[in-house]
Amino acid sequence: MINSMTGYGRATHEGEDFSCQVEIKSVNNRALKTSIRLPEGFAYCEVELENLLRSQVERGSITLNVTLATAASTQAADVNQEVLAQYIASLATASERCEKQSIEFTIDLAHLLSLPGACQNRSISSQEELACRQSVMAVAAEAMTQMLQMRRHEGEVLGNDLRKHLDEIRAATENIRQQAPAVSKVYHERLKARVNQLVSDAKMSLSDSDLLREVALFSDRSDISEEISRLIGHLDHFAEVAAQANQVGRTLEFIAQEMLREANTMGSKCSDGQITRWTVQIKGCIDRIKEQVQNVE
Repeated sequence: MINSMTGYGRATHEGEDFSCQVEIKSVNNRALKTSIRLPEGFAYCEVELENLLRSQVERGSITLNVTLATAASTQAADVNQEVLAQYIASLATASERCEKQSIEFTIDLAHLLSLPGACQNRSISSQEELACRQSVMAVAAEAMTQMLQMRRHEGEVLGNDLRKHLDEIRAATENIRQQAPAVSKVYHERLKARVNQLVSDAKMSLSDSDLLREVALFSDRSDISEEISRLIGHLDHFAEVAAQANQVGRTLEFIAQEMLREANTMGSKCSDGQITRWTVQIKGCIDRIKEQVQNVE
């Protein structure tokens, strides 16, 4: 069964020391493209998360977003008294110079605390780091499961719609197959009537062999039996590939292109009005198939 490249999953974990939420969003893309967004200070989780995504998905643009709150992140930052004293001493010297030059000078504590090194967030221990990593990976795995389930569900919907288009193409192709032999017969009758009229007006004669030769040439030029057989073969191949469990999106795109090639050839070789209408119907279905397989993994 085919899988869609569209999916979404979200999972959360609430603990005493930290809480974690992971969101995974997937949209269609010709290759696998990943984007991982982590809170500051948690880059050590990126490699494992990247491996998780690539082990489960082969096509699509995947965005994974982690929101994490720990005891360290919720506590107020520590003020580095030594660094702050150095800033104040430097600013005091600058203030004296400004006073001598009659320049107004003020010190804003909020600006001081935003200077590099003035505040320091509490670092987490190696044990806390391990606990955070395990939590993030467990929650990411749960979000991934939800996302894959949605991709499978969307794939079922896509598969049902694709089968409807295949059935419509089969029906139109069968109609063409039954109609095609009558095209040469109709051409023969029209050509014979036209030639008889011209011969009669010009008082000339034309042998049946000449007439049959012209009809044979027309039949050979307009014969679409091979195109019909190849199109039916492509339909069977498409259905067979779509029933497989692995990633088949690119293969289905190629088969759909080959189907369109055969339909175009049939339309150009046969001048019958009814066959032309069926060919247009087939090409419309193939175009819709080509659009839909763009979202198949």
